[in-house]
Amino acid sequence: MRLFRNKAPLIVGLAVCGYVWLALWGPQGVQALISKHKEIRQLQEQNAQMKLENERRAEHIRRLESSRSEQEMEIRKQLKLLRPGETTFLLPDEPPANVEDAVPPKR
Repeated sequence: MRLFRNKAPLIVGLAVCGYVWLALWGPQGVQALISKHKEIRQLQEQNAQMKLENERRAEHIRRLESSRSEQEMEIRKQLKLLRPGETTFLLPDEPPANVEDAVPPKR
């Protein structure tokens, strides 16, 4: 019994240190917390972007509901219709940002 009393604070201290170490560096520790905060920030940014896109689309719908000319333009654009005498110009896609990608390598 006396041996246990002498060693009890040491055992309790080691158990507490082990628990603290596991809480900080274990699978649910600091690294997981940092990872979750990064994920939350990314999702908040995505949410803000989607909210802006929804607002833009809602404004487009309001314009279509109120403007006859806007409706006509949208219909013509989607159905690729032209009025007599109109000409459509098809432009190529934007060139790649990296010039090396635009020119095929010489052999």
